[in-house]
Amino acid sequence: MKTHAWFVIAALVGTGALAEPSLERGEYLVEGPAGCGNCHTPIGPEGPVMEMNLAGRLVEETPGFTAIAPNITPGGRVANWTDEEFARAIREGITPGGSRVIGPPMPIALYRGLSDDDVMSIVMYMRSLPAVENDPGESVYNIPLPPAYGPPIETVAHPEEGVTVEYGAYLAGPVAHCIECHSPMGPQGPDWVNQLGAGGFEFHGPWGVSVSSNLTPHPEDGIAEWTDAELVQMITTGMRPDGSPMMPPMGYGYYSRMTQADLDAIILYLRQIPALADPT
Repeated sequence: MKTHAWFVIAALVGTGALAEPSLERGEYLVEGPAGCGNCHTPIGPEGPVMEMNLAGRLVEETPGFTAIAPNITPGGRVANWTDEEFARAIREGITPGGSRVIGPPMPIALYRGLSDDDVMSIVMYMRSLPAVENDPGESVYNIPLPPAYGPPIETVAHPEEGVTVEYGAYLAGPVAHCIECHSPMGPQGPDWVNQLGAGGFEFHGPWGVSVSSNLTPHPEDGIAEWTDAELVQMITTGMRPDGSPMMPPMGYGYYSRMTQADLDAIILYLRQIPALADPT
């Protein structure tokens, strides 16, 4: 069930470049732009409980589903998965043996575009973590899930890294999934075809209700009024230029670990997507 949205993202990623999986790259992605702990690390009164980093938690509870991010340390169920099975669960949303389809909010439609090298780097880093014994439970979905998010993935080339629109698309899509949260919902999920990056997605949590911002270069509703430096500040600190705080669940702490070049690439990409007004 490949969506039109994926063709949009795939077209932006561009040509591949040689790379090798590495522990260093995996740590950077997981603890940086991919922000895996934003869902998979338990939250306490003072924020993420880092001694239980990536050990799983309840993420979201709605009438449609109760989403629980599993323990992805070697103390969780993934300890019994092969590296290939772990990578398939991340990129295709299929658990070993095809026994279960992973549901929202895991952004599988975007993770399908993770390069072979990056997904294996992520797995390599996960394997290196301390084993944390924690069973957060199982997700329950009262909504239909697709039998698959697309055909089996054979290979995804690694894009050429640099401050380019193409690499920014890769970072804002498959890696950091900015466009997942910052696009309005359509009948089949985020509407990347008609309203890519237009914002308006509501998040309900202990903080109340937050609404994702418009990331398009629209002159009134989008990011056109902000300088690159101001955008970096908001992405990495959660503070607006006027000093007012922004709200969860955006993973500001994870994005603060991004390299300046990667931040520049994302902003370069966002500045050239179609300018759209806020959803009505």
